[in-house]
Amino acid sequence: MGGFIFSSDGKLLLGKNRSGGVYEGSFVVPGGGVDEGETKLEALRREMLEETGIDINDAEVTVLNEASGEHEKTLRDTGERVLVQMDFYDYRIALPQTASEVKIQADDDWTDARWFTANELAGLNVSPPVRGTLLKAGILAN
Repeated sequence: MGGFIFSSDGKLLLGKNRSGGVYEGSFVVPGGGVDEGETKLEALRREMLEETGIDINDAEVTVLNEASGEHEKTLRDTGERVLVQMDFYDYRIALPQTASEVKIQADDDWTDARWFTANELAGLNVSPPVRGTLLKAGILAN
């Protein structure tokens, strides 16, 4: 699942996955999987806190997109490249703070965290699923 975190001044938070991760080299939204016994919303809150250090309990959360796809990634334990099937649940997270007021504490799985305006997103190297969601939501134009 992915969290499209927007500040109150309209900026989107993006970062990059660790070396060997899915969509390596592209900007992506923070995210991760749903643990057994968690709801999607509980998992979203946990993943955003783990990946960014941002507590989204006071944020407005809405569903942006649900999709499936495949991508190659490197397994941490063996270094083997494998094709993985993924289900994507994307959420828009509207924070009550401006970008400059939000303290980001990115972890080693999700790094190089930066805020981007809509204009800056147009030419940015973002992953295909993130680009597709931004287009579908009308945040990016074709």
